[in-house]
Amino acid sequence: MTARDGRLGVGVVGAGRVGPVLGAALAAAGHALVGVSASTDDERDRVESMLPGVPMLEVPQLVERSELVILAVPDDQLVELVAGLAALGAWQAGQLVLHTSARYGTAVLDPARAAGAIPLAVHPALAFTGTSIDLVRLRDAWCAVTAPGPVLPIAQALVVEMGAEPVVIAEDDRPAYAEAIAAASTFSTAIVDQSVDALRAIGVEQPGRVLGGVVRSAVENALQSAVVDSIDR
Repeated sequence: MTARDGRLGVGVVGAGRVGPVLGAALAAAGHALVGVSASTDDERDRVESMLPGVPMLEVPQLVERSELVILAVPDDQLVELVAGLAALGAWQAGQLVLHTSARYGTAVLDPARAAGAIPLAVHPALAFTGTSIDLVRLRDAWCAVTAPGPVLPIAQALVVEMGAEPVVIAEDDRPAYAEAIAAASTFSTAIVDQSVDALRAIGVEQPGRVLGGVVRSAVENALQSAVVDSIDR
């Protein structure tokens, strides 16, 4: 953070559904977007929609210019990306490096940490659309935060600035956390798809709208029961 105002120059690596949304949320909190990397036409269109006017840069250039680097890339790309940037000497001492993977804690960022960067793992527990709708949904979302003790408050503060709530997840518990998130997402998607197909088969023209109320209320009831159970314990 700068000494004057506590604002960060933020670079976003990855323009899938997550990165541009988090960039937009941090920009709304007053941080400066240095740039974003985009490799496909869809990603470039998303950047133009979510982050108009923000430069699209190559990854090494983006990392060089940023005080906070957000790595919003698929899990299977993260390890190679961090190590590759380390081999190029791109990471900088004192630089914040945040990845958005549910599966990994901060150990995956060890090559950056070896260069003096500060590792943060922040996963928003949200099914992203990659649109401005997500900025509203972030206000009701939680983010799993993993970071070394001395810098944990920085990660938590960034989550709050994005509009969400932080929940601390230990490094060793990240795989279990990721499994829980994947189970909830996959299960709900599969059940909705099955129900939509069943309604279409009997001639219902807009099954998504028909199911909307029952799905939302059923999920809310289940979550409320989980809250009550946790209080009773």
